[in-house]
Amino acid sequence: MTLSDQQPLASLFSASTTTEEVMAGLDLSGSTAVVTGGYSGLGLETTRALTAAGARVVVPARRPDVARAALREVSSCEVVPMDLADIDGVRSASAQIRARLGRLDLLMAVAGVMATPERRVGPGWEGQLAANHFGHFALACELYPLLAAADGARVVVNSSAGHTLTGIRWHDPHFRAGYDKWLAYGQAKTANALFAVHLDAVGRSDGVRAFALHPGKILTGLQREMTLQAQIDRGWVDEYGKVVDDGFKSPSQGAATGLWAATSPLLDGRGGLYLEDCDVAHVSAPGTPMDDGGVRAYAVDPDEAARLWTVSLAATGCTPIGG
Repeated sequence: MTLSDQQPLASLFSASTTTEEVMAGLDLSGSTAVVTGGYSGLGLETTRALTAAGARVVVPARRPDVARAALREVSSCEVVPMDLADIDGVRSASAQIRARLGRLDLLMAVAGVMATPERRVGPGWEGQLAANHFGHFALACELYPLLAAADGARVVVNSSAGHTLTGIRWHDPHFRAGYDKWLAYGQAKTANALFAVHLDAVGRSDGVRAFALHPGKILTGLQREMTLQAQIDRGWVDEYGKVVDDGFKSPSQGAATGLWAATSPLLDGRGGLYLEDCDVAHVSAPGTPMDDGGVRAYAVDPDEAARLWTVSLAATGCTPIGG
């Protein structure tokens, strides 16, 4: 993947496209998928859409009882306990998934946290980087044999326009010199994008392609760490919590780009790309407003992606993957 590949394909969809429109007429019978966060917000929309199209879906969940309740009426869906911030737990959940599935056609990394208070997990990792990136990195490594066994598997990673806040802070990725919740979120989202770039590079010889995406602005449980006043101050909602920002999408519209990434024939033979509004995003210039869309060059830089991959392997102790 090069920057010249990072340009829109003129798909027939847009920011207003819904999951129903993306999935119309698709038959995923016999396909298997893993959807992190698949029991709430965009993840739940994704699970419902995939199962409605005939796919078998496994949902790793930090709160398995809550997940089972939310998915009670969703057929062809199973729940496996897993906390993305616990790498040993990710390995345990992955072993359960490997025991249940012979192959994996889709890995949808939808779960995430945003702008949380400072939290240290594992060996002192910054919590947002751990949950949003290291956990999904370890999950993909552990499930890679299943992905390689499929005929053209895709890995789809939810990033965010928040990646424009900062690249990887190589000098202090765990914020030991002082914590900033928004920069920590931005770094984690840049990590999501870079993860897809290098996973695609190492996986393509096995038919495994990867994409990252910005789902759009959607009010979901992702904002649970933010107070109502903080959301009012940003112009997102009114005093009653009702969305007043015209730029916000519905959950169905927010989940559409991920499902397009998972299923669109326009992406056959492509990978390592950053997507938005059911199309490939353009490269945005430094300093342009976050809401103007696009992806910063540093978030799709192959050298940065390879460097992060090496750091992630060392941090998680995962076995190198791919051909």
